[in-house]
Amino acid sequence: MDTENAFAELGLAPDATEREVKAAWRRLASQWHPDRNDSDGAVAKMQRINQAFEEIRRAGFGAQANADVDTAGAPDNNTPDGFGADQATAAASHAADTQRQRRTLHRKVRMTLEEAAVGCIKVLRGKVTDICATCAGAGHQVLGGNCARCGGSGAIPKRSFFGWPAGVAECEACLGGGIARQPCAACGGAGKMAPRGYKINVRIPHGVRDGDLLHVDGRRVRAEGPPADVEIRVEVSEHAFFKLDDDGTIRCEMPVDGFAWIANRQVKVPTVTGFHGLQLSRDQLSYRLKGQGFPVQRRGTRGDHLVTLVPIFPQQLSTDQQILLDQLLATSSGAGGEALDERLHTWNQGMRAWERSL
Repeated sequence: MDTENAFAELGLAPDATEREVKAAWRRLASQWHPDRNDSDGAVAKMQRINQAFEEIRRAGFGAQANADVDTAGAPDNNTPDGFGADQATAAASHAADTQRQRRTLHRKVRMTLEEAAVGCIKVLRGKVTDICATCAGAGHQVLGGNCARCGGSGAIPKRSFFGWPAGVAECEACLGGGIARQPCAACGGAGKMAPRGYKINVRIPHGVRDGDLLHVDGRRVRAEGPPADVEIRVEVSEHAFFKLDDDGTIRCEMPVDGFAWIANRQVKVPTVTGFHGLQLSRDQLSYRLKGQGFPVQRRGTRGDHLVTLVPIFPQQLSTDQQILLDQLLATSSGAGGEALDERLHTWNQGMRAWERSL
């Protein structure tokens, strides 16, 4: 609770004086003390009132703290004395119960495109610092009534070496608040517990994309998980040879042996689920694999995988390759050097007729 919210909790303006703060505390404590108010929210309300007073006290009682000092101290003898350790513990337990619903941990999860396409389980590990459930983060337990050491004034008279009055000093027992209290034994007055490790298995649905936010309900987290909700931002790594379109199409430009392409061989094409056999055809360079792409929507059906082949030939042929090519050329022509393919035959006839016309 910050100072501004603390003033608001007591129904005061941020420039309220110490006298006004203490008067508001006494009024609200008398109204909400569990011995006088049996409503369900009385314990939690009383704890918030005490926390607000402590926050304002630490901040110096507002802008006019030194201009208007109430020497009567904090709560007077009319303050209810029944709000002891048991009630404080009950209020703290209530705050701890609601902490799981209020608190949110923010994590980032990096995954591959393949993991995002088919879904996966990610293990999140980390450390979390819990607010002390005994004192609800205050570091102490409010006993109620005036501080026994300073009588509720929040100050202890100082004496000189000769026993003469030498001003006042802040009461160490109540830190100047005038409220009877004791350090929390559970956390040693720190208000929070030692950091503890947590582990949580998160199931990532198929079809998540880079930048997506996933929410894990803390009420469904097992005991070894954090006592909080978890908000996960997905980071999908760039892929080495896949490109993802908005419609779920995955594009892949794949170099292939030019001779295998000519020979109509079968090759293995990579997809997000592994290799897929593809029968080549020398008159085709683009292939669409239905349903082998990325989900169009989260948890939806998968799009297509589009493969574009780039036939690769040697920049310089070896002697054996030259001989084999010569043999191949010889087999592509019929008797008398006529081409077996009708298109090539028609072209050659046209070329000879053109040559004779020159």
